[in-house]
Amino acid sequence: MHSRPTDQDLNIDLDRGRDDHPLQGTLYVVATPIGNLGDITFRAVETLGRVSMIAAEDTRHTGKLLARYQIKKPLVSCHDHNETQRIDEFIVRLNRGEEIALVSDAGTPLVSDPGFELIRACTQAGIRVIPIPGPCAAVAGLSVSGLATDSFLFVGFLPRKAGRRRERIEALAGEGATLVFYESPRRILPLLGEMVEILGDRPGMVAREITKIHEEYLRGNLSEIMATLGSRESVRGECSLFVAGADLSHPPLMADEALDRLIVTALEDSNQRTGDLAKELAKKFKIPKKVVYERILALR
Repeated sequence: MHSRPTDQDLNIDLDRGRDDHPLQGTLYVVATPIGNLGDITFRAVETLGRVSMIAAEDTRHTGKLLARYQIKKPLVSCHDHNETQRIDEFIVRLNRGEEIALVSDAGTPLVSDPGFELIRACTQAGIRVIPIPGPCAAVAGLSVSGLATDSFLFVGFLPRKAGRRRERIEALAGEGATLVFYESPRRILPLLGEMVEILGDRPGMVAREITKIHEEYLRGNLSEIMATLGSRESVRGECSLFVAGADLSHPPLMADEALDRLIVTALEDSNQRTGDLAKELAKKFKIPKKVVYERILALR
């Protein structure tokens, strides 16, 4: 039988791995629930209750979480639009011994969330940066996707501009690892259509509203998932998309249109001989060299 950890046990765990730097503070990168507020860890609650300040992506959103656990700490915004301006203030406070927690609206900070510039500045300044692990939509969804988990590539949000988005998907066509994307409910259907067109009708899963009341996991080929979502009046809730990697033992042929775009771009940027260019593109995108060579000849 497993018993609930005591306060003494928690304090031992919390202090484990900490060394003495009396004149220097610590920045804690704290993972918070992605939906169900009960998913926060004991250590995260203790850390948020101990630090002198909490840097939050959205102070109103984080304020609700703190109220749930009766934590009263100063909240300072730290998001994409002000992160760079906040760095000097945080560095000064950390250098004089304060402890600061960084949180995002949901999940693990920096995973498609703000915080990269702050973390980089702190590490370059020699300030301790400690993770407080917890929820992450990408890992949570992957664990129940039914797709390969021994190797996966987290892509996050794709570019919004159609041309750049298609180029990014085309570049992933030969990737053997499971692909993980984040997408808004308004753009998930068009994205699925592009995936089928460029990558083929692979197995996949769309996870919607993970850990929330209306959470849903749609598994099957991408076209089947697209048909299910397309039959609804609307799609709601943030979505995570998981797509099986390419079968490298039988690499699928890239659509002619997609291959032609890659070749045209390569021809504009390179003066290589046809054979050398075909070899390079075939290796990069896992396409038979003969196919690439013939398309280059046709386009030159």
